[in-house]
Amino acid sequence: MTRLRTVAPLLVASVLAGIALFTATHAGCDDPGRYLPVPGGYELVGGCVDPADLVVPPPAPAPVTSVPGSPSRS
Repeated sequence: MTRLRTVAPLLVASVLAGIALFTATHAGCDDPGRYLPVPGGYELVGGCVDPADLVVPPPAPAPVTSVPGSPSRS
């Protein structure tokens, strides 16, 4: 029973490592992409991710600094 407690976790870890290796080698991406410097930062060029696949939340509305028709605080 003690031997099973030692071997079982090693066997499970080996199987999971094999699955991870198989997945990584068969993921397949001909163009992994590269970062190019652009004004203000970097831009990812190429790669296997289609921009349409990315979910980008809409920009937050600008904060309201004053309500139209309200008196100013001067």
